[in-house]
Amino acid sequence: MNTTPQALAADAAESADVRATGARRAPFSLVNLLSHLLFVCITLAMILPFVLVISISFTEETSIVEHGYQFFPRDVTAKAYRYIFEAPLVLFRAYGVTILTTVIGTVLSLLVTAMLGYVTSRRDFRYRTPASFFVFFTMLFNGGLVPSYILIKQYLHLDNTIWCLILPSLVSPFYIMVMKGFLSKMPFEIIESAKIDGAREIRIFFTIVLPLSTPALATLGLFLSFGFWNSWFPALLYIDNEKLIPIQLLLVRMMQKLEFLTSNSDFISQFGLDTSKFPTLSARMAMAILAGGPMVCIFPFFQKYFVKGLTVGSLKG
Repeated sequence: MNTTPQALAADAAESADVRATGARRAPFSLVNLLSHLLFVCITLAMILPFVLVISISFTEETSIVEHGYQFFPRDVTAKAYRYIFEAPLVLFRAYGVTILTTVIGTVLSLLVTAMLGYVTSRRDFRYRTPASFFVFFTMLFNGGLVPSYILIKQYLHLDNTIWCLILPSLVSPFYIMVMKGFLSKMPFEIIESAKIDGAREIRIFFTIVLPLSTPALATLGLFLSFGFWNSWFPALLYIDNEKLIPIQLLLVRMMQKLEFLTSNSDFISQFGLDTSKFPTLSARMAMAILAGGPMVCIFPFFQKYFVKGLTVGSLKG
């Protein structure tokens, strides 16, 4: 038996090659195959509807009526987008209002949510339980639409301002409870050591707590940005200035206009207008793309934080 160092090294290399080959040639498993097929089906079920929406938005209206929805349009046209972009200044201004509302609202909401979640998660806070109960109580009961309208319009005088689109959705008790559950898992010894080094509460929060809360902040920020981006009901209630209309409300009004023209075709035809030429179905899909497309493009950049933030804080230990 050869026990020289060269022989031992050769045997070790051969064993490593055998293990690597065995790892590469894993035995066939029906469970793994079914699992992969299941995830492929789920992925297709998520992607194909979005592809169909894009296809319909570029399909001629008469082709949709005759042949229905198809993944490959027979008559390709951009008539729906031309109809929507008839007033580009109004559309871009609405996009600007929505982007401004989303950015400011998300940043402020994350700051307030993190502050409230941090305070209610501190074990040395005397009023931790009453504060948590106050936050939880607002999840069960709220003032209602009429008191909120009176407060925003008559007392705070926020109507026809950008703040009426932000403040009503600024604080969510559910997100505060989620943030509290995440921060409760943070070791309290970190805060105590920072206090020993002379750090104040405001510095501990901004230099230690917030950087360690990046997964939770990214996850909640994604949900908050979706909420602000898709919000149009506060603008319907409080906004009369056409320059402050967000993109969602603008698209809703355009859709209502198309539905009015198509549902009153007999009356409209008296003025020499052919309502069959209006891209009702394709414009509806084009509006959906214009409304949700930017957020769909942003989501992949937050995916790694989103996945981690969904699971972190769910288990104790």
